[in-house]
Amino acid sequence: MVIHTKTTHTLPRDFVKVVVDVERKILAAGCELHIDCADELVNDGSSRTDLWGANVYLDKNAIDFISLINIRPAEGNHSMGILLSAVKNKVEAVIRNLLF
Repeated sequence: MVIHTKTTHTLPRDFVKVVVDVERKILAAGCELHIDCADELVNDGSSRTDLWGANVYLDKNAIDFISLINIRPAEGNHSMGILLSAVKNKVEAVIRNLLF
């Protein structure tokens, strides 16, 4: 499900995969795989270069920034985790704004 604005949602409280569009400041959540959420955002008008994956634990108010879609050696991110602090900060801000 693509989330454009902060709303009441029915996402699981324990673990949710999300993909954030850092330029449009929206996200897709609740997919089985991060790539499925990325596809939802692309279908909604996002560019794949702006998409970053994370996992959200709503009940713990926590985020981890691990996803296969984050491996981008050409952009300086050689890990499943988001190593680029500017990107990580943007991802966190969108998640906190829309889901918490």
